[in-house]
Amino acid sequence: MQIAVVDYGMGNLRSVVKAIEHVAPDGAHVVLTDAPEVILESERVVFPGQGAAAQCMTALRERNLPAALREAAQTRPFLGICMGMQVLLDRSEENDGVDLLGWFPGQVKRFQPGDERLKVPQMGWNQLHRTQEHPLFDGIRQDARFYFVHSYYCEPTNPAHSVATADYGLTYCAALADDYIFAIQAHPEKSADDGLKLLANFTRWSGP
Repeated sequence: MQIAVVDYGMGNLRSVVKAIEHVAPDGAHVVLTDAPEVILESERVVFPGQGAAAQCMTALRERNLPAALREAAQTRPFLGICMGMQVLLDRSEENDGVDLLGWFPGQVKRFQPGDERLKVPQMGWNQLHRTQEHPLFDGIRQDARFYFVHSYYCEPTNPAHSVATADYGLTYCAALADDYIFAIQAHPEKSADDGLKLLANFTRWSGP
C-alpha cells in the first residue's frame, strides 16, 4: 500500500510523514510528493497544509494539483489536515477573499472572539467534540484533546458535512467528512496518542 503525503511547498511536512510511518501497517510505503501521477497511483492520500489561503491555492495550481486531488478524493481515502481542510470549501475571508477548491459548500471565516483572553490565532490544545460517528474516531474518546493552530475556521453550508466541533469563542466545525473524504482542522501529528490513533485509523480505513 502506498500513502501519498501531498507536498505543495507549504511548511515542513516531515512530522506528518513520520507520524504516518509510525502507525501505518507493515509494508505500507509513505511518499512525500507534489506529482499528480504519484498521487493518483497511491491507495491513500494525505493533504496537509499551513500558511495563507491565497498562497496555498497558487501553489496548488502551479503544480497542476487540483484535478488530481479531486480525482483522488472521489476514489480513495483522502485526509485533509489544517489548511488542507479549509481549502476544501468554497471561499475564505483571508487575503481579502480567496476562491478555494469548492468541494464542500461553505465559507472560511476569521475568528472574532469577544473575549480578550482568546487570542488569534488559536494555538494550543482544545477538545474535539464528535457530532457524528466516523471510522476515524474509533478508539478515541469523546472530547479528546487535539492540537490546533489557526486564525480561520470552517463554516460548511450543509451541517451534515460536519462530524466534529470545537469551541473558541463560538462553536465551529472542526472536522468534515463525506464519502472518501475526512478533513480535520487540528494537527493529528502533533496531538499525542489520540492524534496517532486517528492517523492509524485512516491508514486502515477503506472508505464508504
